[in-house]
Amino acid sequence: MWQTPSICLGPAWLSVFNYFSEAIWAQIRIMSAQHPPSSELEVAAIPIGLRIVAMFLRTLFLGALVAITVRISSPQSETIWTVYETFGDLIRLALGFAVCLWIVLHLFRLPKNPETYRRWVYLGFVVAPLALAFAIAIWR
Repeated sequence: MWQTPSICLGPAWLSVFNYFSEAIWAQIRIMSAQHPPSSELEVAAIPIGLRIVAMFLRTLFLGALVAITVRISSPQSETIWTVYETFGDLIRLALGFAVCLWIVLHLFRLPKNPETYRRWVYLGFVVAPLALAFAIAIWR
């Protein structure tokens, strides 16, 4: 399974290095033989239906937040190219871009445990439709 480098030739410091590398490799073998990481086991224990519903509601909510942020942070001027005319529009656009980037990054970071998936299902049925309705109302 694990192959350790066997270097015994050379100066004394090399044999000390070999001793410590053997100890490190032995510890790695012991730690990896115990059990897989708990996060892998927890994700595998989540029912597929719960995962799909939670991920759908979470994506719907975060997508609505991005739509709301894009609409609110758009410049008050006629087009995006006139954003440099007023300093407030430039700040609003920069902050909106940063918030949208932060939300999109969180969109790709999936939950790690079953409790978080359950929380998204419970809250998602309430929060996702409200956020979607709010996004539709803002865009009209």
